Amino acid sequence: MNDLHEARTSEQYHAEQVDDLPPTPEEAGGVWQLTRPAIKEALQIVAPALILALVVHLFLAQATVVFGQSMEPNLHPHQRLIVDKISYRLHAPQRNDIVVIDLPSMEELLVKRIVAMPGEVVEIRRGVVYVNGQPIAEPFPHDTTPIDMAPMTLGPLSYFVLGDNRSNSNDSRAFGPVTLDQILGRVWLRYWPLDEFYLF
Repeated sequence: MNDLHEARTSEQYHAEQVDDLPPTPEEAGGVWQLTRPAIKEALQIVAPALILALVVHLFLAQATVVFGQSMEPNLHPHQRLIVDKISYRLHAPQRNDIVVIDLPSMEELLVKRIVAMPGEVVEIRRGVVYVNGQPIAEPFPHDTTPIDMAPMTLGPLSYFVLGDNRSNSNDSRAFGPVTLDQILGRVWLRYWPLDEFYLF
């Protein structure tokens, strides 16, 4: 009887020891065979999505945030925008486009409006923007504080930009005209807050 009890105890001990051993190569291979299809499927989904997001960010569009009050009343601080980065590869910027500018001297991207184009003479008289001696149409709400600026002739590929809140804007009156390569793209969409969604 004792021998039988000892034999059973020995078998149980041996089974416990076997359970504690690391998996054999065959067993490990079985686990890999089971998980490999799932990993492969995940990579097939995630990798293209990451590449697509990178391509979109680099070449097609980019999200940005409005900082400061220089574009009020049309854009407000902390609103979120989508910048179209491809249009200006197909055609030149247009007057009254709202653009995002990347200046080497600035840490943050700037959001401004184009008011004058390459080769034009721009000036401001009592808050009215004149181009080549004629007042330009500005069919959008903007600050009309009677400020003045002497005439300036723009060079090739140079654009004069202003904030809509002209008495509280750091723009071409301060840092001069911007060149085409400093224009990141055109503001295409305001997507946040959701109740202020707007397609420009």
